Amino acid sequence: MSRIIVGTVAGLVVLSQAVTFTQAPKPVLATDITAAQVQAVLAAPSAIADRLITAVDMGSYNVGVGVLRRTPTKPGAPVGAIMHEHITEVYYIISGTGTLFTGGEVINAKAAAPDSDIVKVVVGPSLQGTFKTPAQKRKVGPGDVVIIPPGVYHGFDDVTTGIDYLAVRPDPNHVLPAGYVHPAIRK
Repeated sequence: MSRIIVGTVAGLVVLSQAVTFTQAPKPVLATDITAAQVQAVLAAPSAIADRLITAVDMGSYNVGVGVLRRTPTKPGAPVGAIMHEHITEVYYIISGTGTLFTGGEVINAKAAAPDSDIVKVVVGPSLQGTFKTPAQKRKVGPGDVVIIPPGVYHGFDDVTTGIDYLAVRPDPNHVLPAGYVHPAIRK
């Protein structure tokens, strides 16, 4: 019996080492994103408001950093809603103001196309629809920080001159493309 236990423990140790060796190594250097790089990505032509600046492989998870520019909204128009299945987003408002809607009831929700940049590069699988009734509404402006968990719909209203914000995206499921660098700042 003791040989079986010792053999089992030895086998588990060997297997745990194999798992450890297959994981990506943790980075040993910091990743810098300069203000000039943020501005270069914001200024780059894009079909979508959301632009991933970079995604870094941290070993057991990825971290993405994106920058978004929302154009003015039309008073009385329906407020678009998006929800990311796997990604938490931490927003830091750089400039502009708006009303951020989160949670609540969304209508006409449809999956973002699997081959779209929003899914393949920016935030992974997502649903998009229109807010019927948000659970929260709050005015946001420069310096404000908001944390949006996975599965929570969000969208902006009352944007008069545009709003720019940075999004930090912890990615425990490795849906972001590790090693990605936006073409506007690739060397």
